[in-house]
Amino acid sequence: QVQLVESGGGLVQPGGSLRLSCAASGSIFSRSTMAWYCQAPGKQRELVASISSGGSLYYADSVKGRFTISRNNAENTVDLQMNGLKPEDTAVYYCNLATWTLTYWGQGTQVTVSS
Repeated sequence: QVQLVESGGGLVQPGGSLRLSCAASGSIFSRSTMAWYCQAPGKQRELVASISSGGSLYYADSVKGRFTISRNNAENTVDLQMNGLKPEDTAVYYCNLATWTLTYWGQGTQVTVSS
């Protein structure tokens, strides 16, 4: 069984930065693709960024150049550094762990970008 625990959300002004962290339990972390998703009110959950077990990266067009995803296999953590935040980035952000056959979600952390 895998548990994912997110931290680092909060309220920030436009143009500000936040760093989200996700800590994973279990032994499959290093073999998994890790990702961050977001879900704004009234919208579907969507992929923000992902990093594969081999280090391949993906970013949604809306966050390219502003967000950076990174992982630490020794500590079973994945981070999302968010710079240049915009009001439209406001959402609940979820950590996701996926293998070929399994997927797990964290409980989510709220990010609010407002002046």
